[in-house]
Parts: sequence; C-alpha cells; structure tokens
Amino acid sequence: MATWSYSSINLFKQCPRKYYRLRVSKDIKEDEYVEHLIYGNEVHKAAEEYGRDGTPIPEKFIYIKQYVDTLIESPGDKYYEHKMGLTQDLDACGFMDKGVWWRGIADFLAINGKEAVLVDYKTGKSARYADTAQLELLALAIFAHFPDVQIVRAGLLFVVSKEFIEVEIIRDSQAHLWKPWLKVTDQLDACFENDTWNPSPNFTCRKFCPVTDCEHNGRR
Repeated sequence: MATWSYSSINLFKQCPRKYYRLRVSKDIKEDEYVEHLIYGNEVHKAAEEYGRDGTPIPEKFIYIKQYVDTLIESPGDKYYEHKMGLTQDLDACGFMDKGVWWRGIADFLAINGKEAVLVDYKTGKSARYADTAQLELLALAIFAHFPDVQIVRAGLLFVVSKEFIEVEIIRDSQAHLWKPWLKVTDQLDACFENDTWNPSPNFTCRKFCPVTDCEHNGRR
C-alpha cells in the first residue's frame, strides 16, 4: 500500500519514472522551483501564525493580512495548516498514524455545524491554470474527520494576483469524487507490486525534468 498526497499523485500521473526517482529511490532531487517553494512556505507560515496566534505578519508579506483578517471572521471553529489523514478504507486517521494511506493539509479550515469553509493559499502569479482537485480531496477528508459537515465551501486564494476560485462540494458527491483517485492509486499500487516504472513523455521532458538520464530528457 502506497501512501500518497495530492502533490505526489500528480507527480505519478505526470510520469511514473519521475515519481520513482524523486519519491521512491530518491537518488535525484528537483531543484528547479526551490526558490518558489521556499517563498510559498514562508507565506503559509506567516498566515498560519498570524491567524492562529496573532503573530505580526512580516512586512514583506503584509499584503496577505487583509485576506487572513477576512478568514478570521469566519464563524465556527477555525484551524490553520490542519493536518488530516485517511486510511485505505477512507476512514479518518492521524497524519502520521501507522495505517495512514492519504495525507493532506488544509491551509485554512472553519467548521460551523453542517458547513465548512476551506481555503488554500496560492502564491502563483495567475489563476489561469487553477486546479480545484486538491480542494475536492481535502473536502473528502473533511467529511471523514467531521461527520456533521454536509457541505464544504472551498476556494483557491491567489494572494499575489488577487483572484479567488470557488467550488462547493457536498457530502453526497463522495462516491463520484473518489472514483478517479481510486483508479490512479490502483495504478500506483500496481507499479509498486511489479516494480515497473515506465516513463511518460510530457512537457517537462524538454528542459525541466531532473531525471537527466531518461531517454526522453531533452537536456541529455
């Protein structure tokens, strides 16, 4: 049984061989976007500490204050960088539990009776390629961890471009939403079982993929 997250399964879908080298054998590292990742992590930390503890936001990130202030006013119990896990039976479990199958972190979560507000911060310069699938996964975890919640009002908050992409996920849609994820996790399990990690040529091969010894890599 492979443990997975939204980011790891997307990597697998992009290219099983790339996934294997980065996440399983770990004999190479992806350094192309390190600076971007560091910046994003710092923004998330600033929002978390300000929202949860009232810690002043560093001046270079002060532009996010207006957004976090709005979220703080959300009714209900609020959670910041809330870690959730699921077992393979789709039951709630701890993030680091022995039987954890899926892991995810909600940047901001407010639980108010039958409703939940879920927000994921994005530091990209545009929402043009926004993918709400991550919100669906987190909503599925919320339904498992908070049995009273019937609807999740979720959004991707692009704090740099000042855009907000909204979706609503209802509890009754769980079976439908799980189908594509279970299909790809079955494929991931098969790769582990057969120890077969075939490459899948994609747009990163030309000059972005760190697997430089692959026959499809454009930087060879």
